[in-house]
Amino acid sequence: MDKVGIVLISHSYKVVEGIKDILNQVVSDVPIELAGGTDENEIGTSIDKILQAIEKAYNEKGVILFYDLGSAMMNAEIAVELSGKDQIRIADNIPILEGAYVAAVESGIGKGLDTIIKNLKDQF
Repeated sequence: MDKVGIVLISHSYKVVEGIKDILNQVVSDVPIELAGGTDENEIGTSIDKILQAIEKAYNEKGVILFYDLGSAMMNAEIAVELSGKDQIRIADNIPILEGAYVAAVESGIGKGLDTIIKNLKDQF
């Protein structure tokens, strides 16, 4: 059974790599993809990396995007539009680590996209 996917977006690849390590301690069957740093692996974000991560994490259950700073949110919004997919939600104003942790656990136990988003908004 597919699980809601997670995309971690940060200005630093090391940040999203570390968060994924934490999430993998509690779930192993949730698709978690990374979009950290620019295309040149510098500090910043990349729409192309976000699109690639969406493609890898996306399934019929959908995907949630978590980001660290405002410009990452803008690139996430652009990537969502460019993807043409409708089962994508951006976790707006949700802390990347804590939010992704909650989402990964809830996805792992089979909760759906909109339920996870509602729970995140209620909790944070």
